[in-house]
Amino acid sequence: MDFEILENRKIAYLDNGATTQKPRQVIDAVERYYENSNANPHRGSYGLSIEATELYENARKKIADFINAKNAEEIIFSKNASESLNLIAYSYGLDNLKENDEIVLSIMEHHSNLVPWQYVAKKTKSNLKYMYINENYEITEDEIKEKITNKTKVVGITHVSNVLGTINKVKEIIKYAHEKGAIVVVDAAQSIPHMKIDVQDLDADFLVFSGHKMLAPLGIGVLYGKKEILDKMNPFLMGGDMIEYVYEQETTFAQLPNKFEAGTQNVGGVVGLNAAIDYIQNIGYEQIEKKEKALISYAKQELSKLDFVKLYLTPNEENHSSVISFNIKGVHPHDVASILDSENVCIRSGNHCAQPLMRFLGIDSTCRASFYFYNTKEDVDMLVNGLKKTYKMFEKYIS
Repeated sequence: MDFEILENRKIAYLDNGATTQKPRQVIDAVERYYENSNANPHRGSYGLSIEATELYENARKKIADFINAKNAEEIIFSKNASESLNLIAYSYGLDNLKENDEIVLSIMEHHSNLVPWQYVAKKTKSNLKYMYINENYEITEDEIKEKITNKTKVVGITHVSNVLGTINKVKEIIKYAHEKGAIVVVDAAQSIPHMKIDVQDLDADFLVFSGHKMLAPLGIGVLYGKKEILDKMNPFLMGGDMIEYVYEQETTFAQLPNKFEAGTQNVGGVVGLNAAIDYIQNIGYEQIEKKEKALISYAKQELSKLDFVKLYLTPNEENHSSVISFNIKGVHPHDVASILDSENVCIRSGNHCAQPLMRFLGIDSTCRASFYFYNTKEDVDMLVNGLKKTYKMFEKYIS
């Protein structure tokens, strides 16, 4: 068993949208780094520092290949997708937007791809607009074409909704946005654990993700950006390793990717992400998608049998990923999650950092079960049995 925590705790871990568990291979890689290769990369001319630098930069090359970036300079390390999105908003948005320009987001965006653009809009006096979803929890082609106009300069879109599991048609959105002269920021935090991503095929201008949602340690994230755009951007953070020369009154900055990587980086996290990519590639996305598709199909089938449960997901299976949001009618999601915890079932409850989406749906919060390839039908059965127990406890109080 590669995931010892799942063996030792005897739980149905269904909160993979928040963070995934880590296989032994990733934990061992991080441990080996700190035991044998720990040093500050790019700083020393001694062997140990050179070794740490090689591990760090080789991982960058692997990630570039993993998402089919043109070159490794287009890969910037951050601490998570949220930091990557803030970097884009501050370094690109503040310098390139002006009064009456438009920023277009989907109503499904995580706060991390929404709040920074609110800030940019206020600072630049640009206008913030939203693409809304239909009754199938999807963005229609008409909505895309109505909201993205010649005034649009930035489009922010989540590849997969962390609440609804909807797979957005990002390639089509990018193509249309480019026709209107806009750049596109893709939040791939919820997609890259589950499906192959090719940034050149998508023609994404920026794409971000977090390592911890794809088997890697906490605290390591990635920003991909087209080199021609990154070259023109100012740094977001200032300090060690992102400078070229510092004088008393001015400073020149290093070339990519160092320009955006101030200070000592999370090398252990990068090593862990490198090992996580190896693990995913050894399984293969085809096998991951095959297993998850069967598991999600079973979960939807069993949950649909519960007439006291409301599901929030698209009926179009090809447009749905590994997240299922639901509510027990008349029972608060936090109560549901607490009772499920007593049955050793781990789910998320709350607004999932997507309050505007919740308001659009007319609810305050949901329960969310999010799956990964290591989950099983037994996990689904534990969830369903826990929901039956929960409903029975509240049934007499529900009008």
